[in-house]
Amino acid sequence: MLDLILCVDDDPITLMLCKKVISKASFSNKIATAKNGEEALQYFDSILNKKEEKIPELIFLDLNMPVMDGWEFLDNFNTEKYASVNTKIIVLSSTIDPEDHQKSKNYPMVIDFLSKPITNEMLNYLESKLQG
Repeated sequence: MLDLILCVDDDPITLMLCKKVISKASFSNKIATAKNGEEALQYFDSILNKKEEKIPELIFLDLNMPVMDGWEFLDNFNTEKYASVNTKIIVLSSTIDPEDHQKSKNYPMVIDFLSKPITNEMLNYLESKLQG
């Protein structure tokens, strides 16, 4: 079981479903949420500034969001500023564009690209992937 996960999505129903499925599957002890990439970066900045809070081990990241989308988040997160953060990212998107899937491979912290909605089977798959 992971200690802390961050779900980044602008849709409150998706966030609620994420929390519900992750909790029910006992996949993580705590689940933090952010409504867009900018909010997620601010969350990481506050953790890095305090230094005593736990850093999420995994992020479920949507791509299409207002303010700052998933790609902009990845561009910012993939900089020296966040180099000490060892968080893995799962792109969780409704896009079916194969170019998006290919583009996500340019980011070393992205370990998978999965289609919404999050499911129990998906978490079982990820659990074995994260342990391996």
